[in-house]
Amino acid sequence: MTRYFLILIGGGTGAVARYAAASAVMTRFGGKFPLGTFAVNVTGSFLIGFLMTILTERFNLDPNWRLLLIVGFLGGYTTFSSFEWEIFTAVREGAQWLGALNVVASVLFGYAAVWLGALLARR
Repeated sequence: MTRYFLILIGGGTGAVARYAAASAVMTRFGGKFPLGTFAVNVTGSFLIGFLMTILTERFNLDPNWRLLLIVGFLGGYTTFSSFEWEIFTAVREGAQWLGALNVVASVLFGYAAVWLGALLARR
């Protein structure tokens, strides 16, 4: 039961953090490109690279930390379904270039963020 509670707490916290971060980015920068979702996906990618490296390579921490932080928090924080919907919407509205830009930028920057997070965690 403890595992489910950790995932619940992490997931709820991650969802609130996602909403706050994406809203703050869109309020500040606005525009048609879904920059809030993009920022959340890139920072989530960085965090999974960093935290998984810390949890699996640097320290011998209780496995419950992975449930709380990775499965829970990052599961609630990252926004892949929102990402997919925003691409669909852009293409449906005739902005294929915007949808393609979102796919390419999110994948490239997301991968770079995972790599950077892992690199920094190893130091």
